[in-house]
Amino acid sequence: MSARDRILQATLHLIGERGIGAVTNRAVARAAGVSLGSLTYHFPSQEDLLREALHTFVEEEIARITAYVTALADSGMAPVQAADQVEKAVADFTDGPKQIANLELHLHAARDPALRETSRRSVEAYDRLAAAVLRALDIPDADRHAPAIVAMLYGLAIRRLATGDTTATGTADAIRLLLLGALPQ
Repeated sequence: MSARDRILQATLHLIGERGIGAVTNRAVARAAGVSLGSLTYHFPSQEDLLREALHTFVEEEIARITAYVTALADSGMAPVQAADQVEKAVADFTDGPKQIANLELHLHAARDPALRETSRRSVEAYDRLAAAVLRALDIPDADRHAPAIVAMLYGLAIRRLATGDTTATGTADAIRLLLLGALPQ
């Protein structure tokens, strides 16, 4: 793993474990096993570091979820059954510190215009992914319904993290509730 990648992973870990306030140059450099000079070479500002950390998390998550979605779409499964598989995937993909870091970075973007564009792009990427899943399941108006799915999954992630739930129980029921409302009558 390159020094840049170690820095980004260390940043996500620090945010997830101790919050954005813990992201100092010294703490990140120490956690990544790099010099301060290397850190500032790769990331001249705190905004650059936070923006790239969020981008890195989202790209990794999308790649992982896309592989899962492709397998799900190829299975020919009905939407209501697919909800159970998505619940299993959510439980498998849940990574406490990185999930916390992702959510913290989005909240931080609400106060920091330098991070807002990256946050917006990451939410749009999740929307596109959700729309692709809905289209694969033959749900009409997939682009219109995708943001509701994404918002629900973000909300459920916050609920899981706040309660310590690692099972993702209830995710399938929530997805079915939204999907049945979107299916043609």
